[in-house]
Amino acid sequence: MGLHPRRATLPGEGTDAADANGRRLMTAERVDVCICTFKRASISDAIASLSKQILPPGVSLRVIVADNDAQPSARERVLAAAAAHDLDLVYVHAPAQNISIARNACVAASDSAWFAFIDDDETAAPDWLGRLLTARADADVVFGVARAIYADSAPVWMVRGDFHSNDLGREKRIVSGYTSNVLIRRAAIEAHGLRFDPALGKIGGEDTIFFYDLHQRGARLSFAPEAVVYEEVGAGRQNLKWVLRRRYRAGQTHAHLMRRFHADKALPTTALAALKTAYCALLALVTAPFPTLSVRHFSRAVFHAGVVHFFMRPKFYAEYARPSVN
Repeated sequence: MGLHPRRATLPGEGTDAADANGRRLMTAERVDVCICTFKRASISDAIASLSKQILPPGVSLRVIVADNDAQPSARERVLAAAAAHDLDLVYVHAPAQNISIARNACVAASDSAWFAFIDDDETAAPDWLGRLLTARADADVVFGVARAIYADSAPVWMVRGDFHSNDLGREKRIVSGYTSNVLIRRAAIEAHGLRFDPALGKIGGEDTIFFYDLHQRGARLSFAPEAVVYEEVGAGRQNLKWVLRRRYRAGQTHAHLMRRFHADKALPTTALAALKTAYCALLALVTAPFPTLSVRHFSRAVFHAGVVHFFMRPKFYAEYARPSVN
């Protein structure tokens, strides 16, 4: 169901406007911003932040929200937020607790040449979308930074180590990414009929696999470090157990990726991961007096352990089958 407080811009890359004398002016472009939500009140803040976007001339945005709950529990909250901020918004009910289904529902509801994703517990800086658009150049996908905001109650080691932000700034070569802050060229995915894998929708890592698959098919992935969204780290995530679970699942996702795209490298990858598990665990013990460094090494050991375990017994830890944690 859609809510359209304003007249929507025409779909696609845009249409040429003209002045009274028929002279061509700028090209209008609408960008769809997609948000998948599951029982989070913070969706209202995410929507509000999109109403404050400072956009380049000729650009407008529309918001698409896919509610992943079994019941359309977010509908009233989402529509109220859109009305309060005079936003062009489409609400889609996409049950149930499978993030890939929700992401694919967003893609299906979008008809713009470029569309973006942020999470329902994030807020976008006012220049976020403009920064992504400026960084497009010849890219097919542009990732921004999802910066974690820690409460005063967060452990010191966690704040110093910043274990929750998504930032590709240190990557020498971008071959995959995340949906917490991304702009995607529609033509790049439609050329291959590519969508998020529902089999991974209760597991996590579906976005990692999606973007790696896209890269393998020749898509150009880039990074816009100044395009920032912010995520407040909830109390349920401010602990070592959550960090290690996430790293373990990331290791499993990496192993799944290797099995799917590079099956010939399975044996050497497993052997190397086993060595790295032991090495990183040893470093974690040696650096125990320095909690941030020790946890960083230990989380890497857990990541590699996830790789080894999945190669030996390919069964995922189902991250999103668990109750939602804010």
